[in-house]
Amino acid sequence: MMAIHYLKTPISDLDIEKIRVGDTIYISGIIVTARDAAHKRMVEVLRKGEKLPIDLKGGVIYHAGPVVIKEGDVWKVLSAGPTTSLRMEEFEAEIIEKTGVKVIIGKGGMGRKTTEAMSKYKAIYAVFPGGAGVLAAKAIKRIVDVYWLDLGIPEALWVLEVENFGPMTVAIDCYGNNLYEKLMLEVNQRKEQLVKDLTNVINEILKH
Repeated sequence: MMAIHYLKTPISDLDIEKIRVGDTIYISGIIVTARDAAHKRMVEVLRKGEKLPIDLKGGVIYHAGPVVIKEGDVWKVLSAGPTTSLRMEEFEAEIIEKTGVKVIIGKGGMGRKTTEAMSKYKAIYAVFPGGAGVLAAKAIKRIVDVYWLDLGIPEALWVLEVENFGPMTVAIDCYGNNLYEKLMLEVNQRKEQLVKDLTNVINEILKH
């Protein structure tokens, strides 16, 4: 039976251990947006043994490039839909290991390397509904800070305070379960069976 979890940052190992693939989560507290360029820079900074501009321990990374406007000295988020997570696959495992981040949010799933890191370091991956950027923006109470604007507005690290950010479906849990890998396996198995069935039909036709 699927469960609903309301998480508050900082998120603990105990929180993560209660969650399973297919569960629904909502998050309140602080989340940080990061896309390709930000992930690349994070890894470069961490490999030098330096600190990131924000502590991600117990935190949340959201694969998104928010649409923002500046009203006076205040930034405001207009839309914050998720971006494709697989683009961050080469960086995410190392970031999970070195920062202690607990939740990664995006769309489209992530691969084996990230799944293994989540199992080892107690983290999860959740999918935010695609095309729901305005829904995401409504859950954002304010922009707390922004770093690395030199990368461009979509690629910067936007630090957001959110309330009941979601709903999101857990696609990778800390037990090594990956919803996307499971679906792909089922699709491939069905495809193999269809090929076998079709081959048998063709062979029967050729006999006659």
